[in-house]
Amino acid sequence: MDILGPFPPAKGQLKFLLVAVDYFTKWIEACPLAKITTENVRKFTWKNIVCRFGIPHTIVTDNGRQFVAGEFEDFLRELGIKHFPTSVEHPQTNGQAEAANKVILRELKK
Repeated sequence: MDILGPFPPAKGQLKFLLVAVDYFTKWIEACPLAKITTENVRKFTWKNIVCRFGIPHTIVTDNGRQFVAGEFEDFLRELGIKHFPTSVEHPQTNGQAEAANKVILRELKK
């Protein structure tokens, strides 16, 4: 899971894109956001991942504040989801999300 942006604000002041990628199928889920908050990340995880596809075994993120906040960690723990924040020195660990970001950015530039 990763965040793209900021982009020039769209309608509703949406200027960020929260992106999640399924490591097995490579399916991309994305949602535009006006603000990057732990609550928005939690809502996205619940609505776009858990409710649609079931509870994932693991979520890999970077060390962004919204991903390592206690509220998000508690949410994942309550659902039994393992959380693997990537090392600042080794962002390639979140390679699937980074690859998806490249595809999304390329398409947005068209």
